Amino acid sequence: MDLGIAGKRALVCASSKGLGLGCAQALAAAGVDLVMNARGAEVLEAAAEAIRAAHGVTVTTVACDVTTQAGQAQVIEATQGVDILVTNAGGPPPGLWSDWDRDDFIHALDANMLTPIAFMKALLPGMIDKGWGRVVNITSQSVRAPIPALGLSNAARTGLTGYVAGTSRQVAPFGVTINNLLPGIHATDRANALDGPVAQQKGISLEEARAERAATIPARRYGTPEEFGATCAFLCSQHAGFIVGQNLLHDGGGTNLTM
Repeated sequence: MDLGIAGKRALVCASSKGLGLGCAQALAAAGVDLVMNARGAEVLEAAAEAIRAAHGVTVTTVACDVTTQAGQAQVIEATQGVDILVTNAGGPPPGLWSDWDRDDFIHALDANMLTPIAFMKALLPGMIDKGWGRVVNITSQSVRAPIPALGLSNAARTGLTGYVAGTSRQVAPFGVTINNLLPGIHATDRANALDGPVAQQKGISLEEARAERAATIPARRYGTPEEFGATCAFLCSQHAGFIVGQNLLHDGGGTNLTM
């Protein structure tokens, strides 16, 4: 399917690896020029060069921490006029409700709620002026069904979801859509970070911990960054203009919901 977005320009946050990289690769395959961001300059530039070689698109890299105001300003300066925004940030660490204090919540809010909002506030006006734009926020299945050990993520990402619910309906009349893409477990470093403590606690190998978790997913496997990226690219396409303010689960059926 021709996604109809060749020649568009996108900012993809946290895109040197994992789900963000999957999104960047899928958009590049559709002919979209990219601004890629991540903290580590070396890994980021390597990922960008691989995309340039594979797809022939223009890729600009901005290595910085976007949870800081300085980092946000640096990225925003490089991305004025983009047509597509994909926000993404690693999730906060797991733990118990009693583990976290105010600073932990502030850090989670900065990374997983306030940073995406800052990018939307900065870049939506340009999309509105052009009469076309796409925003996809990578959040988590936990906004539909909370994960007890991920209380920081539950709180911050659900706050972003509430913001998007209202804002998406305010910008839709101008040809701009905002939606959230909710990953379950995918084969990324984040999965390793979650599976590692389980393996240690149970005295089993990481592979055994993965197998146990995969058995709880109806699809009986972890998702891949490639299929996640393809879903993101569709939400950014010309075909998704009537999808507004939605929270699309990409979890192999792992979130047990009727609706």
